[in-house]
Amino acid sequence: MLQRMLEKQYGVKVNEQVKLDSYDALRGNGWLYLIAKPGNRAEEEITELERIAEHLRKYGDQHVPMFLPSKDGKLLTSWENNQYCVLANKQMDNQSKHRLGRKLARFHERGRKVPFQIERSSRVGQWKDLWEKRLEQMEKVWNGLLFQTPEDEFERMFIESFPYYLGLTENAIQYLVDAEIDDEPIESDYGTVCHERFSSQSWGIDCWIKNPFDWVFDHRSRDLAEWTRERYFRNSQTYHLDLKQFFEEYQSIARLSPFSWKLLYSRILFPLHFFDCIESYYITRSEQEKKLLEEQLSKILRQSGEYERFLGGFYQLVGAPVKMMKLPQPEWIHP
Repeated sequence: MLQRMLEKQYGVKVNEQVKLDSYDALRGNGWLYLIAKPGNRAEEEITELERIAEHLRKYGDQHVPMFLPSKDGKLLTSWENNQYCVLANKQMDNQSKHRLGRKLARFHERGRKVPFQIERSSRVGQWKDLWEKRLEQMEKVWNGLLFQTPEDEFERMFIESFPYYLGLTENAIQYLVDAEIDDEPIESDYGTVCHERFSSQSWGIDCWIKNPFDWVFDHRSRDLAEWTRERYFRNSQTYHLDLKQFFEEYQSIARLSPFSWKLLYSRILFPLHFFDCIESYYITRSEQEKKLLEEQLSKILRQSGEYERFLGGFYQLVGAPVKMMKLPQPEWIHP
């Protein structure tokens, strides 16, 4: 079906359909064609992502695909009641994940040089409003449950634990606000190309492709914080060495300013893992998924003390120059 679409809409003939991580892809003529679903993105946003991709390729990033225009010159094509974009990249040997910190720093340095105004994909300066909105919505749900008997174990855990995570969120917001008041951003703090949620698998497992539909334009600390969070939760016993090495690699290319460190810290202070778990539970209709989320919440609550210790030791672990840069920590968090 996708081969026919590629031939009819794009005039490209290929013989082989493959699965690359979670993507459907086609292979032929020494090229990989990634079939991407743009979701509910408007054409203007897709055009903006295409311009960013073009910029990164121009600056030498061979793992950024190009947006393939259809025969009628459009980036978005309709096929059998679905909307698709086709991303094309020369087929290359897999790159090792070795020195991911350096590679991410280079990606950010290229992204910082985007020569036009980013509007649709920008999240710069929006964290506070977004966090407050999520907190407000969750507090509303929590207030509605307060004076009734919990329906199940998940609800009981949520009702009891929410005040703690409310406090943690308020701490994160305050830390962010203080950073924005106390510190002057320097040139390296300007917006760059980031990811919704950067992790060790963002650029693929089987094949390295930097998918533009994963991108947002934001402060570099977003990616550093989300990589840190994912690495910590993957194994909260063995993250130390990876974190130390990753930040050493990153800073061998791009040093972090006091403003960067504080934004990064505010973001790992914000309990995104808790919000994701609660929100997913109230959205899903699958009983099986609800059971998994109940187990996940139970684990999050059991490990909350451990997470506090992680937050307490974070600056020291990654070698942040705490005294020199006057990097504060919330008073209740002890290294």
